[in-house]
Amino acid sequence: MPNKQMDDFPSELKEQLTEGSQQIFLAAFNSAQEDGMSEEGALSVAWNTVKHDYEQGEDGKWQRRPQQSNSQYKGVTSGGN
Repeated sequence: MPNKQMDDFPSELKEQLTEGSQQIFLAAFNSAQEDGMSEEGALSVAWNTVKHDYEQGEDGKWQRRPQQSNSQYKGVTSGGN
C-alpha cells in the first residue's frame, strides 16, 4: 500500500496543522497503515499522536504545547548500602 501524502487529505486538515504537526500526523498515519490498520484506525492514531505534543488554539489551528519544566518531577534518591 503506497504511503499517503498531505495532498491526499482534505485541505481543511492541512490548514489546521502546522508544517511540523503535518509531518507527525503523516508519519503516524502511514506507520499505522503499514501495520495493517484500517484508514479509520490510522486516522485515530495520527490524531492522538499530534495531540500528544500539540493543542488546538482558539483559531482552530494546532500549535505546539508549551514545554513543561521537569522541575515538577523530584528525583528519588535511595539511601544506598
